[in-house]
Amino acid sequence: MTRIIAGRAGSLTLEVPDAGTRPTSDRVRESLFGALESADALRGAAVLDLYAGSGALALEAISRGAASADLVEKSPRAATVVQRNVARVAKSVGRDAAMNVHRSSAIAYLQTARGPFDLVFIDPPYDLAEHELTHALELLVPLLSPHAVVVVERAKRSPEPTLPAGLIADRMKRYGDTALWWSRPAEPSAD
Repeated sequence: MTRIIAGRAGSLTLEVPDAGTRPTSDRVRESLFGALESADALRGAAVLDLYAGSGALALEAISRGAASADLVEKSPRAATVVQRNVARVAKSVGRDAAMNVHRSSAIAYLQTARGPFDLVFIDPPYDLAEHELTHALELLVPLLSPHAVVVVERAKRSPEPTLPAGLIADRMKRYGDTALWWSRPAEPSAD
């Protein structure tokens, strides 16, 4: 079990899929969401959570004031858990936020998704091939709002994500065995 740390659904426990996922630790989520709140990146945000697992990242954002969340999970068992977690959080936050679970691979979802998204969490399985992560980032770029924040969570031993044209690195932070890479849309060129 994991829990929502703060906000309207604070302290609510969430289910975690029994296999194949790696929930973000409370310590990492506290630091991540503290930084997002100080950057005013949560209030009213449209959130995308690729490789959602339990959905804890998007649901934490909803609890803290995001307007909507699209949670993408390929595993049928994990997507069922995400759906139950969404229902739990919806009871706490009421009808103020729209939450949708998509049973799809990240790539298939991104090929048909409509943005814009203001906040994107990408926490893929450790065994995801680098070229697949790069492809997901490429597909994501046109779906981002101009002020979007993209956070990629990986094992600290993983290579830095290869950012496509249209995304620029913002910062990187390590927490034990976890690393977070922040990026944002590049400024459009003035022609």
